[in-house]
Formats: sequence, C-alpha cells, structure tokens
Amino acid sequence: MSYLLSIVMPAYNEQDCIEKVVYNWTDFLKNKFPNDNTTLIVINDGSKDNTKVLLDQLEQKVTNLTVINQKNGGHGNAVVNGYRKALELDSQYVFQTDSDDQFVSDDFDKLWAKREQSQFILGYREIRHDAGVRLFITKFLRGTISAVYGTFIMDSNIPFRLIKGTFLKKLMDQLPVPEPFAPNIFLSVMAKKSGQQLFDIPITHKDRETGTVSIVKWNLWKVCIRSFKELLRFRLDLNKKVRAIRA
Repeated sequence: MSYLLSIVMPAYNEQDCIEKVVYNWTDFLKNKFPNDNTTLIVINDGSKDNTKVLLDQLEQKVTNLTVINQKNGGHGNAVVNGYRKALELDSQYVFQTDSDDQFVSDDFDKLWAKREQSQFILGYREIRHDAGVRLFITKFLRGTISAVYGTFIMDSNIPFRLIKGTFLKKLMDQLPVPEPFAPNIFLSVMAKKSGQQLFDIPITHKDRETGTVSIVKWNLWKVCIRSFKELLRFRLDLNKKVRAIRA
C-alpha cells in the first residue's frame, strides 16, 4: 500500500505536548485528505520522560499514526530514519516538521499549493521565537552556505519542508557518509544546487510553551562549528552529487 503523504516528526522529551501535537497533525491529515492514505511518522529518539509511553498508547488509538522508537541518536538521525520509513512506505510526498508545537498545521497548505512547481519546498520562520544565539547561528549558516556554495537559502535547516518522494530518494542516496549532524541543511543545499525552486515561504513560528530545547548554551556553538566543517568538506563532492541527482 502506497501513501499520498507521510509526515515525519522526530520527538525527544515532549511528554507535555506530544498528545496535542499528534492529534493536531493526524486530524489535519484526515480532514485534508479524507480519501487518501496518509500517516504521521513519529520517531521517538530515546526520550527519557513519558513520551514513549504516550506514543505507544496513541498508536493503539490513532489509525494514521506510525511510531518508531529508537535509541537516542540526535535530531538529525531521527529525521533521517523518519525519511527512510516514509520512503519504505512508498510515499508520494514527504513533509517534515517538529513535535514541539511551534508550528501551525494550516501553513502546510502554503507549501502544498506549490507541489507542482517544485520537488523540494521550504518554509522559513519569518518571525522566529527562539533564543538569540539560535537566531545568530541560523544567520551564520545562511552566510556560510552563501559563501561556500554560492547559493542563498533563507532557513536551510527548518523543520517545515515538503519533498516529493522520488526526489527525496535521490537526495538520500547522496547524503554524506558518515551522516551529518544536521542532514536537512545538506538536503536543502543539494536540492537548490540541482535546480529546484525552494520558494522560502514565510510561516508562523510560535513560542515554545512546554519541554526544553535539547541543545543549549555552548553546545550550540559546538554544533555550529561541526556543521561548518561538514559543509566545507561536502563542497568537494557537491558537483558530483548534484549530477547524480539530476540524472
């Protein structure tokens, strides 16, 4: 059985909002696509709180919910495993978002409306409700991508993206090995360099009301430095990978 759309959602220690978020997106799928096969894929990334218990209970009640429990591998690893599951389900389209209740499901339609014009569509957080250091790092990565790859992407790591399944398969085949810390950045760069119109559609970003961010303080700078080094190394292989994607 193939799926019209799979939503990929990593989750880590989100017990206070996971039930609300799951119902929000699964109800959205049922209302938006009542006659099509769709599913929400939640990847529990080794949560230490009650997230796993709640997700396992929800999976028994919600027919369009798929739960994957894994050892903690980080947000990027959870996203990649979610993408792999979506491809395994033969999903025509894959949408990725986060489980922290900072996005609005109604904004999905802005991306969905462009699906015939591009195989890889991004939102961007026009007004972003995050700590100042996170905003700076986003700007730093934007400048790095522009300088290293000669391309401009507003919000390359945003967890609000719509990708055609067949194109995602091509991107995943070219993802660097070992797996980068922030794979969504690399997928965005490869998509843009291969000729896709990303659109950079402005979307709503809300204040975080529950849970805690998993990467804080100086760890953010370590992540920034690591991603910068990975992007520098990747530039040597990019042209070859873009040719493979276009083929």
